[in-house]
Amino acid sequence: MSSKMMLMANSLTSLRPLTCAAAVYPSRLVAQPPNLIKWVKSEGGFVHKSIKIAQADSFGLGLVASEDIPKGSDLIALPQHIPLKFDGSSSESENSHSALIKLAYHVPEELWAMKLGLKLLQERARKGSFWWPYISNLPETYTVPIFFPGEDIKNLQYAPLLYQVNKRCRFLLEFDKILKHELENLKPDDHPFSGQDVDSSALGWAMSAVSSRAFRLYGGKRPDGTRSNVPMMLPLIDMCNHSFDPNADIVQEEANSDRNMLVKVVAGREIKQNDPLLLNYGCLSSDLFLLDYGFVIPSNPYDCIELKYDAALLDAASMAAGISSPNFSSSSPWQQQILSHLNLGGPNSDLKVTLGGGELVEGRLLAALRVVLSNDEEAVKQHDLETLKSLAVEAPLGISTEASALRTVVALCVIALGHFPTKIMEDELLMKQNVSPTTELALQFRIQKKSLIVDVMRDLSKRVKLLLAK
Repeated sequence: MSSKMMLMANSLTSLRPLTCAAAVYPSRLVAQPPNLIKWVKSEGGFVHKSIKIAQADSFGLGLVASEDIPKGSDLIALPQHIPLKFDGSSSESENSHSALIKLAYHVPEELWAMKLGLKLLQERARKGSFWWPYISNLPETYTVPIFFPGEDIKNLQYAPLLYQVNKRCRFLLEFDKILKHELENLKPDDHPFSGQDVDSSALGWAMSAVSSRAFRLYGGKRPDGTRSNVPMMLPLIDMCNHSFDPNADIVQEEANSDRNMLVKVVAGREIKQNDPLLLNYGCLSSDLFLLDYGFVIPSNPYDCIELKYDAALLDAASMAAGISSPNFSSSSPWQQQILSHLNLGGPNSDLKVTLGGGELVEGRLLAALRVVLSNDEEAVKQHDLETLKSLAVEAPLGISTEASALRTVVALCVIALGHFPTKIMEDELLMKQNVSPTTELALQFRIQKKSLIVDVMRDLSKRVKLLLAK
């Protein structure tokens, strides 16, 4: 699988033979693409006079303020016809678009970026496309894991992410076959990609372009008057970089004269000269930032690790934590009933639980530990599930049970760290060597995951000490 993905990355420009000059920042699709700001303005859009495209320190290529911009200023405004979107509507009359709709039916909803990616590929292949000034400014390559060399996919060291990467790789290879089958007998005029060959490399490029740049915003109105939620690519706006402390916001305004939506970026605070324009892409885990955007945020406050709620594993963790006779594998009927209410027992249960992020310990896992490690049915049933799920509610079932629950989580962390073949210190030493960009991303990712586990352990160990000191 991974070797085929390497071939994809190497043949990424198969749709259009391109020659790109070397640059300080990642190459665009063409060596000297049209001026994107000028194009947006020529199409009736607005761009603040103090905005330029430039290299923004550690953020990479993006939008930068050339002078101070006051809070509340309109920074960019795009009229309805500039965003690139594809809703897959069966009412589309264009034959080539109809072929796209048929192809889109084969894309699972979780990979929605591929649906819009089909439209992006269509416009990339179409001679004289309205969106060519925008598309030509897109990166030639992306740093998402589907394009990592096989060794660097392994270097991620984190099973849930490896699963997602392999799942996307498999989808692209399978979708490539479906696409070829659907298009092989089409007349030239009906071909959605102007007769050009589209392989898994082009599909991967398009899916990555959309996942790293598209926004889910309100589209047209439904018959009942509500707005549909439509992914769309926003030329120029998508060059704003990410921050959890953004200085700008996306807003949509409905024009008075019609039902069109104007997409705008507004300064959320004063933006100083040479500051990059920053939007919050979302409170996402490191897995999603790397999978969809191709970067890792150090100390991501929304990152978490995934674990499976497994009775045998929890028994082992509890015993490692010094608990003499845990009974996760032989819980009482009343405990099993509560586990079922937590969706951690019974048919169709969701056994994926998380550590880290805002909760520190996912509420369902915390409640399950408290309940199973307590043999006092009466005491447990005095509390509702929300209380038992909350770490802010200190020791609802007593200090002994609480300490046992938190120690079990600490032991789970130790086990999770043991699944990584290298230690943080080893990873940090590797980072100091002259490694490739993809190796560096893999190292950053696994350092972030391990650091998160260590932070959870420290926090919970401190809580246990404070509990036992009372």
